[in-house]
Amino acid sequence: MILTVTPNPSLDRTYEVPALDRGEVVRATGERVDPGGKGVNVSRAVAAAGVRTLAVLPLGGAPGALVARLLDEQGIEVAPVPVTGQTRSNIAVAEPDGTLTKINAPGPELTPAESEALLDAVGAHSAHAHWIACCGSLPRGLAPSWYAELVARCHAAGARIALDTSGPALLAALAERPDVVKPNAEELAGAVGRPLATVGDAVKAAEELRARGARAVLASLGADGQLLVEPSGTYFATAHVDAVRSNVGAGDSSLAGFLIAGGTGPRALASAVAHGAAAVQLPGSAMPRPSDLSPDTVTGTTGIPLDRPLTEPA
Repeated sequence: MILTVTPNPSLDRTYEVPALDRGEVVRATGERVDPGGKGVNVSRAVAAAGVRTLAVLPLGGAPGALVARLLDEQGIEVAPVPVTGQTRSNIAVAEPDGTLTKINAPGPELTPAESEALLDAVGAHSAHAHWIACCGSLPRGLAPSWYAELVARCHAAGARIALDTSGPALLAALAERPDVVKPNAEELAGAVGRPLATVGDAVKAAEELRARGARAVLASLGADGQLLVEPSGTYFATAHVDAVRSNVGAGDSSLAGFLIAGGTGPRALASAVAHGAAAVQLPGSAMPRPSDLSPDTVTGTTGIPLDRPLTEPA
């Protein structure tokens, strides 16, 4: 079972449009409503793969109730923590060329009591979890040290932690030695405080995060592939993608694929890349099912192309 923690979940509406013209009436050609938030997306991807998952998240108001109902309809167990504020609603507008415009609401401000209740809920459900994936930004009311406290508590209970966050929250949590952290290129550059222009730059940055405490680093480098730096070695993998339809939740799908395959080594990296590549070819924040995966298109290597320029330098 993979348990996910989403401190700032959302109700996500995605509209597909022919073009986004400011100031004009734009008629959508497609619409999706999904439960959102990075940890929620990980649970959705895990469930789509037929693996049991439990989503722990604070929920409030009508949007929160709808998030819980949508997750239940997808076969995902939910451990809601009631909060007084309303769960946020986000909007994404997807254009045919893959351009995505997102409007993310700030979400509710959690009280100290709600913050503690969320930590307690994770602890109460963690005993049977093979992995605990802690994902996304922190809502108002939670200090940057909140994830560090969560990692410390989960490690004390014997659980393995995958952390997908950024900024001060990521840096604060490194001291508690999360089992794997999953930044994208921009987040990795922000963590080390310098730009990344090549795959080699990303390798050095990942090694620095390991030196600060992360036991492993799974870095998404966009169209350039993914990088895994862990005690057993450094691995790199890419996959062919015909066309990008939406990159919403692609990184979350990658993390789900990584954890489903054991969370370590080149096999798990290949699974992460296959899930991420499948996700970007689906509409909105749809999560890939096994039939959507093309593992044969994944190419992995331990011969890291250190001098390869990143398509999108961070």
